[in-house]
Amino acid sequence: MVSQKTSSAASLPLLFDVEDFKGNFSFDALFGNLVNELLPEFKDDDSDSVDGVGGQEVLPNGNLRGLQGSSPPMFPAVDELLAVFKDSCKELVDLRRQIDARLQNLKKDVAIQDAKHRKTLTELEKGVDGLFDSFARLDTRIASVGQTAAKIGDHLQSADSQRETANQTIELIKYLMEFNSSPGDLMELSPLFSDDSRVAEAASIAQKLRAFAEEDVGKQGMSSAVGAAAPSRGLEVAAANLQDYCNELENRLLARFDAASQRRELSIMAECAKILSQFNRGTSAMQHYVASRPMFIDVEVMNADIKLVLGDQGLQAGPSNISRGLSTLYKEITETVRKEVATILAVFPSPNDVMSILVQRVLEQRVTAILDRLLVKPSLVNLPPVEQGGLLSYLRILAVAYEKTQELAKELQSVGCGDLDVEGLTESLFLGHKDDFPEHEQASLRQLYQSKMEELRAEAQQQSESTGTISRSKAGLNPSTQQQISVTIVTEFVRWNEEAISRCTLFSSQPASLATNVRLVFTCLLDQISQYLTEGLERARESLNEAAALRDRFVIGTSVSKRVAAAAASAAEAAAAAGESSIRSFMIAVQRCASSVAILQQYFSNTISRLLLPVDGAHAASCEEMGTAVSSVEGAAHKGLLQCIDTVMAEVERLLSSEQKPTDYRSPDDGNPPDHRPTNACVRVVAYLSRVLEVAFTALEGLNKQSFLTELGNRLHKGLLNHWQKFTFNPSGGLRLKRDITEYGEFVRSFNAPSIDEKFELLGIMANVFIVAPESLASLFEGTPSIRKDALRFIQLRDDYKTAKIASRLNSILSES
Repeated sequence: MVSQKTSSAASLPLLFDVEDFKGNFSFDALFGNLVNELLPEFKDDDSDSVDGVGGQEVLPNGNLRGLQGSSPPMFPAVDELLAVFKDSCKELVDLRRQIDARLQNLKKDVAIQDAKHRKTLTELEKGVDGLFDSFARLDTRIASVGQTAAKIGDHLQSADSQRETANQTIELIKYLMEFNSSPGDLMELSPLFSDDSRVAEAASIAQKLRAFAEEDVGKQGMSSAVGAAAPSRGLEVAAANLQDYCNELENRLLARFDAASQRRELSIMAECAKILSQFNRGTSAMQHYVASRPMFIDVEVMNADIKLVLGDQGLQAGPSNISRGLSTLYKEITETVRKEVATILAVFPSPNDVMSILVQRVLEQRVTAILDRLLVKPSLVNLPPVEQGGLLSYLRILAVAYEKTQELAKELQSVGCGDLDVEGLTESLFLGHKDDFPEHEQASLRQLYQSKMEELRAEAQQQSESTGTISRSKAGLNPSTQQQISVTIVTEFVRWNEEAISRCTLFSSQPASLATNVRLVFTCLLDQISQYLTEGLERARESLNEAAALRDRFVIGTSVSKRVAAAAASAAEAAAAAGESSIRSFMIAVQRCASSVAILQQYFSNTISRLLLPVDGAHAASCEEMGTAVSSVEGAAHKGLLQCIDTVMAEVERLLSSEQKPTDYRSPDDGNPPDHRPTNACVRVVAYLSRVLEVAFTALEGLNKQSFLTELGNRLHKGLLNHWQKFTFNPSGGLRLKRDITEYGEFVRSFNAPSIDEKFELLGIMANVFIVAPESLASLFEGTPSIRKDALRFIQLRDDYKTAKIASRLNSILSES
């Protein structure tokens, strides 16, 4: 702290103390304490100097200047301040020296103490190392003592165990001697074996004695077998008595178990079950409990099951009703088993074993009983009548029963069935039916097909009888009286097959067996569709054959009366109408065949193909079989289409023969202008072709349509050539022929057959041989050499062939070429 100053600077006391520099040191506070006592007037002048009071002016450099005259010095106590500052410096130097000296002393003390401390630490480290060595030796000793104690404990425990075993052996020998006293005598046994409160202990001891006795008896039997001297047979008596006692005890426990079961005393049931588990692992108790369930011993329950599933109609109830009945029955069975679970868990020490026995008994007794009533396998020799459902009813019931029983197995497995293979057991219930089901499926499909065919024949017969007023000839030619191909029936075939395939998928678990069964069933469909379509086409062909026979029947000669000729013409018109109707009927049959084959192919692609692909060769083999079936249908259709062409051409020839007049192509030179209309025969033929082929354009498709129209066009071209060779042509007749050819060409253009169009174009060019002058024939041949062969033949039909000496002209033309 700063002390009070005096008038002399030399007499000033100490200005500083070491304490002034401790704590929160502030230089401003220290300096203020030095000068505030020497400059007290400046404390009050600070505020005045700020406000400009006292007549002073603040200069720009910060100094004050009086407003009037000169002023006294700024710091009158400057000398005193300098003295104070000098003293302060001296004291500060002295303080620093004192501090430095003290620091040196402290450093020496610290060094001394540090050396002592290091020495102490070194000594402590040596002591700690010794302690660690002592602890290690102690730990080793403790471990050795512990091992010794453990060995002693093991010996003591072994000795105690041996003592206990010896005591138990003594007791067992004593009990064994009691059982070995005399055969069948169980009256002199220890109270242990008759005390109901110690049944568990008695059962345990009896089982041990029995095991020992039976083992000894077994060893004696082996010794006797090798020819050794016969030992004592006393333990055989004990074994027999123990067996009798165990049987009696087991029966007593089972009786107590039954009594407790009737009273629903689960604790007593659990106690008995636990004791009985020592007898054959409790198998007798578990089987006894399961066998005593009402659903296995109550006849009313079994009758109710059959009533629930079959109702009053028996197997005639139908698969849907049977399915609902099985669902209800299996649901009841599952609930019954689920209720038994709580009791089994509370009573038996091995509940999984009990559940296994229970579920097995349910499937083998209760489920098998209802399946035996449902699944009566029919004979393949004497099939059940279709009126009673036929084989299809059996197969549908089999599928329903299998599917519902599989669902029951899954439900029972979720409830709990121990280690029982529920799926394998369920499969075994249907094994006899699944092995034979492919044969039954094929037989069922054949039965359905035969039944459907009989139904269709009956309908056709009934329709034929309803039109009995029509003559037999007319009825035979009326397609409506015959059985027509129906796409609906083919769709029904596919539906039967699809249902059979679904059963194959249900019954066949392996891809190989599934593919085999699917192929067998699909082959039945191929046979059915092929046979149905082929027979339908054959029936349609019969109409064409009958129309041809009727047409040939009314062919007459030329030397007949007008009345006979008129009657024959009328009959020919009727035959033509019958042929036209037969063509239309056959075309419709072909169209329906094409639709049916498309349905078959789509069914194969969507359903069958994916089931056959997993097995090598199965898909390719089925494709080949399907190709063979379709080829047989195409063969029948091809024959019928050729017959249709024959029928068409026969009518064309009839129309040309009856309607074409010689004057059509050799009109008289009467001065009238030539007729540029097509001949009446041409008009009639084109009208007939347009009418009869209308159905062909809609019924046929693709290659069938193209080949049919191409063949018809070729036959028409050939028929017209043969027809025109019967006439003689003059130039005007040639023009009319050219008009007929144009009419025919325009019609056949609708065939979309370029080769036919080309032939009729050449016919139009060839007709020019009747029009041009004889001297222009050479230029005609030169312009179109392709017509030369037919043209040379037709030139001879010119009416001026001889008069104009065209033969010689032709020879010269041919020689020049």
